[in-house]
Amino acid sequence: MTAPFGRLITAQVTPFHPDGSLNLAEARRLAAHLVDVQGNDSLVINGTTGESPTTTDAEKLALLEAVIAEVGDRAKIIAGVGTFDTAHTSELAKQAEQAGAAGLLVVTPYYSRPPQDAVADHFVTVAEATELPIMIYDIPHRSGIPVETATLIQLGAHPRIVAVKDAKGQPVASAQVMKATGLAYYAGDDGMTLPLMAVGGVGVVGTSTHFTGQGTKKMINTFLAGDVAGAAKQNADLLGVFTGVFATQGCMLVKAGLAARGFTPGPVRKPLLDATAEQAATFVATLEALGL
Repeated sequence: MTAPFGRLITAQVTPFHPDGSLNLAEARRLAAHLVDVQGNDSLVINGTTGESPTTTDAEKLALLEAVIAEVGDRAKIIAGVGTFDTAHTSELAKQAEQAGAAGLLVVTPYYSRPPQDAVADHFVTVAEATELPIMIYDIPHRSGIPVETATLIQLGAHPRIVAVKDAKGQPVASAQVMKATGLAYYAGDDGMTLPLMAVGGVGVVGTSTHFTGQGTKKMINTFLAGDVAGAAKQNADLLGVFTGVFATQGCMLVKAGLAARGFTPGPVRKPLLDATAEQAATFVATLEALGL
């Protein structure tokens, strides 16, 4: 299975100044770290981890342009454009294409719970809005509905729908889609990276990979080299961070961890709240136990 966006992708947090405004300089600094130090092949900008529900369209464009200017020559920048409004999603897709994005991450329309034929129509409409390749984000515990197996197989026939960020946690169903289509499957839950690759997945769109990028890429490459036992050992070593980053909302702990590592990611925007001192200390201790 080909990996159209590489193997290691991080959904980057969005840095803010203390007053809540965008910190574009820190966004560029963090993007460079994720690519040049952590080894990411691609970055997702304006994803959920980037607090996209709270950023304006203008902020999304400014952030995307800043990151592309910083690392777009050495990593693919995937723009998160998904909303529960097909027209708005299509407009964000066009904006991202004009800014120079290499691909689009499009989540299942949330809250309104459209039936599966409408879900399929939504993705096709967005795919027809630009010439960019699309990664479907299938995350039913947030969107309220899954993209069902038959729908994914149908969508896999579209030439610009090339990948899935799979946070469904059903590897058998995912394997069925991979068998029937050319869709590249990326784990949307860090701890599912190795299990998903065992049935044909190609990599991960991660959150803990702000810190574990090097180790996660090593695990992926170990598995691809045929050393399954070695990859399983590396996965076990990283599992505490893979799961610990979701002890509360992932963005909150990533920002806490980055702050402890010399970055200035700033606060989260409401309705999120900054991680408590106890939550931050627990996560940082998990990182330090692994030398991260």
